[in-house]
Amino acid sequence: MSVQPQPIIPAVPQYLKGFVKQVLSGDSIIIRGVPKRGPPPERQLNLSSISAPRLARRPGGNVKIEDSKDEPWAWEAREFMRKKLVGKEVWFAIDYKVPASGREYGVVLLGRDAHTAENITEAIISAGLATVRKEGKSDVSALVELEEAAKSAGKGKWGPDPPESHVRNITWSLENPRSLLEKFGRKPVQAVVEHVRDGSTIRVLLLPSFHYVTVMISGIRCPGFKVDSEGKPDPSTTEAFAEEAKFFTEIRLLQSDVEVALESVNNQSFVGSVIHPNGNIAELLLRDGFARCIDWSMGFVSGGAEPLRTAEKVAKEKKLRLWKDYQANQASGLDSLKPKDKDFVGTVVECINADALVVKLQDGTLKKVFLASIRPPRQETIQEKLAEGQTKEAPAPKEARPKGFRPLYDIPFMYEAREYMRKKLIGKKVQVSVDYIQPTSNNFPEKIGCTVKSDGVNIGEALLTKGLATVIRYRQDDDQRASDYDTLLAAEAKAQKALKGLHGKDTPTHHVIDITGDAAKAKQFLPYFQRAGKLPAVVEYVASGSRLRVYVPREARLITLLLAGISCPRAGRTVPGGSASMEAEPFGDEALAFTKDVCHQREVEIEVDSIDKAGNFIGFIFIEGKNLSVALVDEGLASVHFSAEKTPYFRPLQIAEDNAKARREKIWMNYEDTKDDVKPEDDKAERKYEPKKVIVTEVTNELHIFVQFTDHGAKLEALTSDIRRELAEKPPLTGAYTPKKGDLCVARFSADNEWYRAKIEKVEKDQVHVLYIDYGNREVIKSSRCAVLPSVPGASDQGFAKEYTLGFVSLPSDPDYAQEAIYALKHDTQEGNFLLNIEYRNGGIEYVSLAVEESKADIAQNLVKEGLLMVENRKERRLQKLVKDFKTAESEAKMKHLNIWQYGDITEDDAREFGMSNRN
Repeated sequence: MSVQPQPIIPAVPQYLKGFVKQVLSGDSIIIRGVPKRGPPPERQLNLSSISAPRLARRPGGNVKIEDSKDEPWAWEAREFMRKKLVGKEVWFAIDYKVPASGREYGVVLLGRDAHTAENITEAIISAGLATVRKEGKSDVSALVELEEAAKSAGKGKWGPDPPESHVRNITWSLENPRSLLEKFGRKPVQAVVEHVRDGSTIRVLLLPSFHYVTVMISGIRCPGFKVDSEGKPDPSTTEAFAEEAKFFTEIRLLQSDVEVALESVNNQSFVGSVIHPNGNIAELLLRDGFARCIDWSMGFVSGGAEPLRTAEKVAKEKKLRLWKDYQANQASGLDSLKPKDKDFVGTVVECINADALVVKLQDGTLKKVFLASIRPPRQETIQEKLAEGQTKEAPAPKEARPKGFRPLYDIPFMYEAREYMRKKLIGKKVQVSVDYIQPTSNNFPEKIGCTVKSDGVNIGEALLTKGLATVIRYRQDDDQRASDYDTLLAAEAKAQKALKGLHGKDTPTHHVIDITGDAAKAKQFLPYFQRAGKLPAVVEYVASGSRLRVYVPREARLITLLLAGISCPRAGRTVPGGSASMEAEPFGDEALAFTKDVCHQREVEIEVDSIDKAGNFIGFIFIEGKNLSVALVDEGLASVHFSAEKTPYFRPLQIAEDNAKARREKIWMNYEDTKDDVKPEDDKAERKYEPKKVIVTEVTNELHIFVQFTDHGAKLEALTSDIRRELAEKPPLTGAYTPKKGDLCVARFSADNEWYRAKIEKVEKDQVHVLYIDYGNREVIKSSRCAVLPSVPGASDQGFAKEYTLGFVSLPSDPDYAQEAIYALKHDTQEGNFLLNIEYRNGGIEYVSLAVEESKADIAQNLVKEGLLMVENRKERRLQKLVKDFKTAESEAKMKHLNIWQYGDITEDDAREFGMSNRN
């Protein structure tokens, strides 16, 4: 006969103190001690002499099917104990211990003083949620009396409710977890934390639906536990701080009432945020160095990523736990930048593929910047996409790039991404914030990673939202990333969910044919281009001031276009191989810069005229109606080629060249005027006198005058009225227009604050030099006082103010006398009508005589007679009578010693005393 082991019963109860960690059932709890340098010891204690209904257990392993359901009132008993004890400090005493199982039975008291504290065993019996076990040797008479009282009162399990109404219907597993996610729609759900697997993974019971689910806390990851062959944690492979992180979460969440927002699904687990009344557990774990931020789930976080990143940053700075060996990344390069170089505003002049921009700063310098943490479409990504469905043992082979491979057109979605950036950004101002600087490595140049915004829109985020780029993934300890990295991840996730762009099934193709340098193909397309007239195109590359590579979308053709009608200086360039370079011709680099600034990556119109032997097309480019060839000539960056005579644009080119020569612009800086050489056509016997009635609107310091023809007055008034009415009905937005040199716009004249047509001559930061083309006067105004020219009939016509120069006269060399002469000319011409006659031309400039309409008195002759102007000699026979009149007037002023002649003949002084030549 075997002897059964007897329970070990202490002689006198010894009360100990501890904290209730968990309630296993209505009669069983786990008590822990006070933590000292790590998680504290724990012990399970069963309440003596009572039995509570058995709680359901999660099916699996050795758990029977019948054990996966509650006994009636088991949940109520557990909840009674949980709400009363979890997290509370209690007194407990061991009544006895069963040697075979090691189970300890005893009593638990809740209160500060063990003598007056509440007996938990008596409390649950009184609530009718447990029964008294009478088979033991202990005196249970007091418990029996409490049980009978509960029965008499109909409490708990002794009440009238049917037992089956107090059994939970628990959903232990889900076939389709995403259906539950869609049901709750990321809204907070009441739950009880039933188990803590590790610091960032918990199992919760959703209420009141009783779904038992595993939740991975979104945005973070704590050190975890690896399991052995039996599915139990293996202590030998536990990550550092795993136990501490688990305990940190347990003492705050285990069996606590929380709110759970289910945000995504990862296999059979959910990803979500857990909110406790005392705060967000994810932030607490990060701030104390028990967790790291993880990128793949950061985009799901309901409350945003910034609080989590901030909490992690605090732990890094304090080097807490996981970050004890953390060293701040010193390679970002931001510390070496000045504040003005970290955040700046510039104008986009080029979009490179889909992740880089060239920005022109206010001082005119160019800076290449990359979109931070953005990866453009790649050929490898597309190949992997096309290879979906193949086994891992047989991955899709990576094909070598064929000859003539053009990433912009041949990598799917690269062109769409570049086009989105080009249309949105070229010529627009952007705000740039430098996030990091990636140093030179492995023959790769330095990269400046930036957040670029246009009108408040993050360009990187916009690309990701449309599925035209992906986010670069980093190591967890790599801080070189975009400042709003989590926003980028969320945008990418949104595009993935919507199957947009790179994440969709459709892959676009662009069959672009490059006929650059292919003479045979160029000859085939020449007739079509000639018949088509003006064709829309995009300038893809500018090789020099007059040589451009152009993409024609209608025909999907890439061509090289040489500007017709001009000769442009060659820009400097590196010869193929990079071993040597060719020096630029004078003003060649300036011409290149001008053309790039005007039309690079902009939508233009091309008009093809012919081709050369190499297969390059020759023609004209128009940007917003302006002929690029004429613009280059007008800037003094090109000269008119003899072939221009056969084109319809010869006259505008000739006028532009004459104007550039007169201003001594750039290539004409050393141009010598040959006005004293009389051409045969100028040496006519009779002077041609065909005066036109004008009013003088402006006099310049160079003795030039601007006039309006009186018969144009009504037309000017009507046009001005139409423009102002249009602007009144559709007021321009301040700052919406970006002035550019050569633009025709409207500007507010400072004297009367009214709108007038103007041409922009120069731009210096926010100061704009304008010429009012209908009046000839100039002024410098703020860019905010300029606006786009309204689209009314005649708005883009030539200005009504025509510029001329007074003939036969010149200003004295003394600046005071010269200023007095200009003042007198302004005074004499400020009122009344005048008769203007063109006397001769020189260097594209027309020289005129100007007479008062009523008296026919010549304005210039009167000024000469007053000793304010000097006479210029002309050799044309047809002008000799007029020259003689001017000479007579000058002699009269000399005799009277008027103004410039008051001390005698200054021309003789120059010659005899100072060795200077006579003035003609």
